[in-house]
Amino acid sequence: MSGVAAAFLCPSSHSASTAYDRLKHMIPKLALRGQAGVEVAAFMHKQGFRYGRALQSSSGSVRIEPSEQDRSFRPHVAIAHVSSRCNELSDGGDIRPIHNNGNAHRHLAVSLDGALVNARALRREFLSKQQRSTVNTDAELLLKCIERCCERDYWRHGLAANYKTVFREIDDRIDGAISALFLDGDGNLVAYRNRTGLRPLEVMQTDDGFLLFASENCAFAALEGDTQQILPGHIKYVDGRTGCSADHSVSNGRHKATLCTYEALYLGSPNTSIEGQSHLETRYNIGVVLGGLVARRLQAEADPAPIIVSSMPHTGGPYADGLFASLAEYGLLAERREVVATTLLERTLIGTPGGRKSRIAQKYRVSDTDLAKASIIVVDEALIRGDTSQAVTSMLLTAGAKAVHWAIGSPPIVAPNYYGMSIDTLDELAFWQVWKRLPSEQRAQSMLFHKMEPHVLRLIESNIAASIDAATTTYLPFPLLGSLLPGRLENFDLSPFTFEMPTPAGQQRADRNLRRLTADLPCMQSIRA
Repeated sequence: MSGVAAAFLCPSSHSASTAYDRLKHMIPKLALRGQAGVEVAAFMHKQGFRYGRALQSSSGSVRIEPSEQDRSFRPHVAIAHVSSRCNELSDGGDIRPIHNNGNAHRHLAVSLDGALVNARALRREFLSKQQRSTVNTDAELLLKCIERCCERDYWRHGLAANYKTVFREIDDRIDGAISALFLDGDGNLVAYRNRTGLRPLEVMQTDDGFLLFASENCAFAALEGDTQQILPGHIKYVDGRTGCSADHSVSNGRHKATLCTYEALYLGSPNTSIEGQSHLETRYNIGVVLGGLVARRLQAEADPAPIIVSSMPHTGGPYADGLFASLAEYGLLAERREVVATTLLERTLIGTPGGRKSRIAQKYRVSDTDLAKASIIVVDEALIRGDTSQAVTSMLLTAGAKAVHWAIGSPPIVAPNYYGMSIDTLDELAFWQVWKRLPSEQRAQSMLFHKMEPHVLRLIESNIAASIDAATTTYLPFPLLGSLLPGRLENFDLSPFTFEMPTPAGQQRADRNLRRLTADLPCMQSIRA
């Protein structure tokens, strides 16, 4: 869960702007992808690499330190990594150089978004060959794979690396979901999106002579030029001297992008668009549909209380706006105001249980004390573990709310995610926590996942609500999600709701996880029934 960006100033450009200027324009627009900091690697001919951090002020301006302080350093290319890493984790996306015997041409840096599912097997391979064991993150592992290919086939023979061939081997070897920006010691830039296509990567050729790369097209806002996606299993190579670029397929076979659903529902900026539809519009429309489901439940209450519609900051707002707009159609009067605020920027999705619990307690607070006897509808894009929902529910009830209802803009999260979202086990998910307490027959029925019957979904919802001390929990039913996502349903990876993983290693790992958890279920039904 991170972001990448790059700016390449072509030699033919007459722009007064620098690669740093363009990078500073893009970085704030990718802020939702990570709040732990932004690392930058830049290259200038005759001066080589410089490393720094992008720091954003309260006014929104960005500066890159320390290299930007040197006015003589005007790089033609710079790459950035927007990090979501917290102290307990190794995020896998840091920009890291690799030095090879002091040879400047072999100096490499990478910015990576996503994760390698088979990282453990690749690390074992390096150790078995008695190579250096300091490979802690997926970014370092990717660099190690690139370095090995270049050394074996090119550098040792005094040849320049053929990155089309190098990345063809990389794409064939790795299992996972990554988009990466790679910079070498000659100032050459390679943008790479692996064959699954789960992690997006966009490129813009600006009218003033820049090639820009970013995880989302919102980063190009207010800039003029032509945009396109890097296709799955492809690289775009940019020559460090001439600025000439070329697209190459590096995958064995043609692969269709199946974008991670978390991108549209949670991770991506509301201003990013897919198939001409912004994430803001998608989330608002989901909120409208949720409003109808929630309204029918509230209408059944014998003693209705004043209703306040709130959201979970900073991603639940469009969902809450849509839900609020739809309640009036069902004759329900409500007030739209935010009653939950945050004191920290970092997301609480990632980290160890202990670290997450501490951050949740620090991050959220009740921002409105006038809640006496009100029913609060809290709208969120997903309910993953339930610990944040439980903490917020407790805060609101303590502040005087009569009841707290949760409206969730996605179906139940039933599967881990090994592709950069830091959801690695099943028993940490709220769905499986309540599943363990169900009778055997109901457990089997609920394992139909996205195909479960409506009455089974209601059973899961009531148990989830009880587990977080809420009055009700309302999920978006899976069939409705398909009608609200932009484009075709097959354009998205729906594994969080279906348990059908997008890669072989991911499916094997998830199935092992499931077998351990369901070992006591005597009549376990197929998860793909």
